[in-house]
Amino acid sequence: MAARNDGRALAEVLRSRMELEGSGFFVPSGERERLLSRVSRLRAAESPSGGKIAAAIGSLESIDSLRRLAESCTRCVLHETRRSVVFAEGPDHARVMCVGEAPGAREDETGVPFVGRAGQLLDRLLLSVGLAREDVYIANVLKCRPPGNRNPQPEEIEQCSPFLRRQVALVGPEVVIAFGTFAAQTLLGVRDSLGKLRGTVHAYEGVPLVATYHPAALLRNPQWTRPSWEDLQLVRRVLAEHSDG
Repeated sequence: MAARNDGRALAEVLRSRMELEGSGFFVPSGERERLLSRVSRLRAAESPSGGKIAAAIGSLESIDSLRRLAESCTRCVLHETRRSVVFAEGPDHARVMCVGEAPGAREDETGVPFVGRAGQLLDRLLLSVGLAREDVYIANVLKCRPPGNRNPQPEEIEQCSPFLRRQVALVGPEVVIAFGTFAAQTLLGVRDSLGKLRGTVHAYEGVPLVATYHPAALLRNPQWTRPSWEDLQLVRRVLAEHSDG
């Protein structure tokens, strides 16, 4: 009980420090992000609803029940600024699962992952190797948009990752495609560059994983389109080997 009270007291101190900025006191941006992350972690640890979610995620037996739980999640500070929980799109059981970083502004508005120009490019990339968007399962590491599309914080990843792990377990894909450096590094638990991670079949939760460029990066760097297509050819080989086996 004493430890819990100490945690509450610390959370109040941190929140007070954050409020000082609005009163004319300066809080450096780096310090502000650190404090926000710390407050988020303390809130999640103390929240009864957050504790129930943490205990329940691994026991859910359907994608629909997991979606409902995610849509009511308040485990991190992102729930305070989101418009939508961008849970996923696609069939409950799919051979291929695509995973990106986090929702952007359009995704936050629509509740659908990978929309806009990047989403259209994703559709074309998938079709180039014989995969239709409606046949793959598409999700993100984070289900809520970080304000201003800032980088996800470690505590946000920690609180949201159980949802993705359960999605993988319930969907049962034969291969996961990690789109972008952040998604690849997060799923694999490494800090290697995407250049080093590409071209090799890795594993996430026992499922083969192929890392490639994010469609948004391809819009800025069209010369990476061919290498991305080659990565998706590796996905096709994994699927073929699974079928042969």
